[in-house]
Amino acid sequence: MNNKVWIGIAIGAGIGIAFAVSSRSSRRSRWDRWDTREMTKRLVDSREDLLDKGKEMMERLRVIYEEGRKVVDDAGELWAQGRKLVRS
Repeated sequence: MNNKVWIGIAIGAGIGIAFAVSSRSSRRSRWDRWDTREMTKRLVDSREDLLDKGKEMMERLRVIYEEGRKVVDDAGELWAQGRKLVRS
């Protein structure tokens, strides 16, 4: 009975190792993702989308910058008014 348990464990371990090796070899390695030819093809295929997204990002940054400037200007005015009130 004890031998049957060990044989079952060995068979299970063998199947597990075979499954792990087969699934690992079918995946792309980390360096395959950095293939320059493939990356340039993907960039060329999606360059219009990249340009549109870049323009949208720049527009949002411009709006954020302008709103931030307005907030700073308002804070400066409030600070000046507060100083005038304290001096009075």
